[in-house]
Amino acid sequence: MIVVPVIDLMGGHVVHARRGDRAGYRPLESPLARSSDPLDVVCGLLEVASFPALYVADLDAIRGRGDQRAMVRDIRARFPELPLWVDAGFCSRESIEPWFVADLTPVIGSESLASADALETMLIAAPDAILSLDTRRDERLGPRAVFENPQRWPQRVIVMTLERVGSLEGPAGDRLREVRGAAPDKNVIAAGGVRDARDLDMLEALGMHAVLVASAIHDGNLDRATLRRFV
Repeated sequence: MIVVPVIDLMGGHVVHARRGDRAGYRPLESPLARSSDPLDVVCGLLEVASFPALYVADLDAIRGRGDQRAMVRDIRARFPELPLWVDAGFCSRESIEPWFVADLTPVIGSESLASADALETMLIAAPDAILSLDTRRDERLGPRAVFENPQRWPQRVIVMTLERVGSLEGPAGDRLREVRGAAPDKNVIAAGGVRDARDLDMLEALGMHAVLVASAIHDGNLDRATLRRFV
């Protein structure tokens, strides 16, 4: 299992994501960075560990309020060897195409999809894309058919429990087991709620391919030694 840090971009800043309440997000304050500037934050994260990838959520694009494409390009230019997984509210093949750059992997959030057919069309254009199955308090966000047809999923699937993001309440173990059981041949990625090393050990025991983490890194609950075990 690998650990992939997350940055949430909004209005040119990295913001502190908490429970999916995007209207209430504020610029990140972290001991790892001098400011909430994305380049500062990424520098701080990479000083903690040589992470294998970075997850970037463009919240402006996801909410239909512009995008942070220029900032993503700046990150790409500053850290050319760092693979980026980018969620920018992709809803069609046409929405993905402007983002195609080296080592940029699109993350297709179910909340942004209009239909399962739209997902299939997007995966033809970007076969290495990652699907994010987004839920909030047991509500499935997106087309029902996307959740109920694992055979149509790409190889990598994120289980995104939005109400646990930034909560430090622990991962949604039952939900992760459910998805793992429904698609044993897929690489399942956990997202939301990670508190400490014990949670990482639990997720590894569940057979997770990767885990997305933000708050526990910035809060120091996951120290350098722990993170380097999973890098």
